[in-house]
Amino acid sequence: MNTYNLLESLKLKKVHGELPAEINGIHVDSRKVADGSVFICTRGYTVDGHDFAQKAVENGARLIIAEKQLDIDLEKAALVVVKDSFKALAQLSNKYYDYPSQKLNVIGVTGTNGKTTVTNLIHSILKEDNQRSALSGTIGFNLDGELLPSENTTCDNLTNQQMLQKALDRNIENFTLEVSSHGLALGRLWGIDFDVVAFTNLSHDHLDYHETMEHYGYAKGLLFSQLGQDLQNPKYVVLNADDEWYHRYSYMTPHEIISYGLESNADFKAEDIEYYNDSTKFTLHSPDGIFEVEMRLLGKFNVYNVLTAMACLYARGVEVSRLVDIIRNLPPVNGRMEKVEMEAPLSVYIDYAHTPDAIENAIQSVLPFKENKIIFLVGTGGNRDKSKRPTMAEKASLADYVILTTDDPRYEEYDSILNDLGKGMQHDQYALIGDRAEAVKHAIKVSEPGDIIIFAGKGHEDYQIIENTKYPHSDKNIAIEESKSKYVSTK
Repeated sequence: MNTYNLLESLKLKKVHGELPAEINGIHVDSRKVADGSVFICTRGYTVDGHDFAQKAVENGARLIIAEKQLDIDLEKAALVVVKDSFKALAQLSNKYYDYPSQKLNVIGVTGTNGKTTVTNLIHSILKEDNQRSALSGTIGFNLDGELLPSENTTCDNLTNQQMLQKALDRNIENFTLEVSSHGLALGRLWGIDFDVVAFTNLSHDHLDYHETMEHYGYAKGLLFSQLGQDLQNPKYVVLNADDEWYHRYSYMTPHEIISYGLESNADFKAEDIEYYNDSTKFTLHSPDGIFEVEMRLLGKFNVYNVLTAMACLYARGVEVSRLVDIIRNLPPVNGRMEKVEMEAPLSVYIDYAHTPDAIENAIQSVLPFKENKIIFLVGTGGNRDKSKRPTMAEKASLADYVILTTDDPRYEEYDSILNDLGKGMQHDQYALIGDRAEAVKHAIKVSEPGDIIIFAGKGHEDYQIIENTKYPHSDKNIAIEESKSKYVSTK
């Protein structure tokens, strides 16, 4: 791309050295720099890209974008100093890839719980409706069926533009993103032209970063306020009418609101809900009429998730009758109240619940068909929000027996995590086991025929982070193997 044309998008800048006529790529990781590319120095939590500018030049960068004067060889690369390299990254990456989001149908989903389920439902429904679809979120980057890894729930600005362009290159017309509060607060979504945005719910999480629920809530609200004021091209905002943030978010945007809920009057409302151990049924009141909905997803929280997905796709023009037909046969989302098939006389579920609200929802979803006792295993990450730990255990106390453990302990000691969790327990039927693999085995060992076991916190993840290393770990696989030795081998 012509360098002068690219840099036109930056009004305030100081150029040092001679600009190259053309550049052939943009990078924020000096290890990925190729000859003739741009390296943009951005600051992270632990790493400052300015420290790697010279390495980028050695690797072939011909243009460095930075927030300060750097000691680099100006014979080999030009230096452009800007006020804010993150905003420069947003501007330049959008322009370099020619604003790909404007050529796609883009849906964004934010909220504390349910983002992964809702976005995966949207993606799956579109695929079943014979539409090509891409998805970016916690589970990875799904490029119309090809699953690629990603580092964060919401990727950095450059990666987002690259993924959007990859979708265009595959002739994919729909792109759905999980939108985290961190991603919004850090500007990772800058430049993405959303068509539909949705909000699931807001509950206690990430206060180690946002500090207060008000700050957390308003960070989520950036998704709606950043839709802009241009009303020539219709955009839609899907909001949970049962959440207390509904009215505040509705006033953050001039675009049309489509509501959903179970309690309040809403455009998409579920009534007469029936819960089963492998399905859920309800009556849907919608703008297209009344429908009987059957789905293979479990629990009240998944009724909310399905309503969110339906409202988003209704906004994109899919008829409600078609949505009802497709949802009937969709499987549960990987690691979200996913039932584990095993030979043991147990009902075992894997879930990602790691907030107090999600923990309560997970247990409530199995209470209607409880026969014996409910065993609930839950952990939390080390070096993260400690304030929610006692409340997590308090909600877990709804179960008959609770196993408190860790998710990704990182650099925090087991005892520190377990002591914080233990403060919230409301009964004495629990165990503290820091080693998660041993905790999963313990759940099977103490089980009896007819029990329900929920392994919460890791969901689809197949690893554990200890210090800064990822180690293989699967709640599902460990539970299956342990159940074989207890139940199958004794037949």
